[in-house]
Parts: sequence; C-alpha cells; structure tokens
Amino acid sequence: MADVLSQGEIDALLSALSTGEMNADELKKEENEKKVKVYDFKRALRFSKDQIRSLSRIHENFARLLTTYFSAQLRTYVQISVTSVDQLPYEEFIRSIPKMTILNVFEPYPLEGRLLMEVNPNIAYAMLDRLLGGRGVSINKVENLTEIETRIMTQLFQRTIDSFQVAWSSVIELDPVMEDLEVNPQFLQMVSPNETVVVISLSTTIAETSGMINICLPHVVLEEILPKLSVHYWMQEKKKQRLSEEIENIENKIRRAPLIVQAELGRSEISIQEFLQLGVGDVIELNQAIDKPLSVLVGGEHKFNAQPGKMKNQIAVQVTEIVEEANEHE
Repeated sequence: MADVLSQGEIDALLSALSTGEMNADELKKEENEKKVKVYDFKRALRFSKDQIRSLSRIHENFARLLTTYFSAQLRTYVQISVTSVDQLPYEEFIRSIPKMTILNVFEPYPLEGRLLMEVNPNIAYAMLDRLLGGRGVSINKVENLTEIETRIMTQLFQRTIDSFQVAWSSVIELDPVMEDLEVNPQFLQMVSPNETVVVISLSTTIAETSGMINICLPHVVLEEILPKLSVHYWMQEKKKQRLSEEIENIENKIRRAPLIVQAELGRSEISIQEFLQLGVGDVIELNQAIDKPLSVLVGGEHKFNAQPGKMKNQIAVQVTEIVEEANEHE
C-alpha cells in the first residue's frame, strides 16, 4: 500500500513537474537505478500474500455478519467493512491501540492460544448507549466501567462468537469461547512481544459515531491451519467437493433407476403348431423340478435363487441364495 499514491499526492506531483520544481529526467534516472529495500528482521513477514488475501475474504464475510447482528441488537444504522489486513509484531499492535479500550479475549477451540477483538471506546459506548435506550451517543468513560455496564457489554460481544464461527466455517469448524473482557492492554499478554500477528481493522459506523474494531490473530494460533488459507488448497477442496457431489448424484440416480425383476417357474419349448392349438385347461410341462430352486432374474441376468410361497395371500418368492458372478460366466 505504501507504493500507491493518493489523488492529492498525484496532483502535487503534477504541479511540481509543471512548475519546474522537479525534473522528469531525474525521476527517470532514479527509476533505472537499482533499488534496495530495507528488511526488518524484527518484523518478520510470516504470512504469505495468498494467506493474507484469504484472511481478508473471511473477515469481509465476518464484517457483513456483524453488520446484520449489531443492526438487529442496536436497532439503528450500522455499517462495518474491512479497511486493512496487516501483519506486525504483537508489541507494535499493543502500542497502536488506546491505553484504555475494550478488549475481548477469545479461545478458538480446537486451536490452541487466544484471539483478541479490540473495540474502540467510542464505538463501544455508542453501542452501550443504544442498548440502554439512548440515541447512540459516545461518552468515553472506559476507565470507570460499572459492573452492570461490563456485564451488558460482555453479553453483547459474546454473541459475536456465532458470526465469527460462521465466517471461519469454510476453513475450520471453530468452537470459540469468550474468556475475558479487559480495558487495559498493558495487563494483557497473549503472546511474546516479537510474535507476528495479523491485525484485521474493521471500520465501524453506528448512527453518527465512527471508530475501529481490530481483530488480532497471532501466527502461533493459526500456524496449524495456514495451509488451508491458500487459494490452491481452496481450489483443491472445491474440486474434491464438486467431484464427491457428482458421484453422489450419480449414485442417487442409479439407486432410483427402475429394474425388471422376474421369478421364473421354469421354461419349456413347444412348436408353433402346439402353441396355436393351446386352449383353456391345457397343461404345459416345464423343465423345472419341483424340488429345485427358482431362478430370479434382475434386468435379464440370473442374480438370485429362490423358493415359491405366499405372503399375505399373494404369490411370492423367498430369496435363498445369491448367485456369484463367477458362476454366471461359467
């Protein structure tokens, strides 16, 4: 994002070129020169761009679910969207948030470790004001939260777990539990200061109040599911899913396909002359002995042996033996 210029910076650059403050030829020379990028080993990038994009997609869905949830709970205009997804040391994240804020700590079972959702006090108190019947005005008094206010806010943010669980369901089935609600980041040490974390910043607007909700995901927590965050894995999973669905559809169609099942009492060969002379009461001799099993044909193929009988006053046969395929081709 540092290489992308804003419209104001572009206008200033064009203005400097037109007034002669900057020389276009010098800029071209700088572009041709070999550029060296400084790498900070204290700020190791442990998530690939592919994984960052996957996390962004997951939390875009989470932002939509949160918008629906908070709109229903607060009964006012709520808009939440992902503004940035960055990876940085945990210590740097803690320094970037207010000294007194709302910190919701979650345990994302079956993953080991803890996740953090930091809610700006402006947003948190606008939510509290709406829940208590107000217009959603923000009054920052996070340093002296009452027990009732703490309880109300805990219940409100505890229900965001369901939205988080749904957003992550495409990657892993989580069963997160809210562990605690803190107000002072200095008392919260989830991971070591140098541990790399991904911070998803959600721009939040409630009525006329705006602020940020930051979700902190430590690398050590997501490490075992990082392969699942790659596009290649998702494509493979979708391909497997489509293949399994196609196989299931074929199996269902085969199961519902009609088959002709015939039980043969026996066979006999007669001439056309004898056939033309048949009448009521005539007897046809079959090649089937009375003590031999009947043949049951499925789709014209001999599949079972059976014995004749009755069931509920209906003529029926009882399967006594399954004919092996080897016997069929003998």
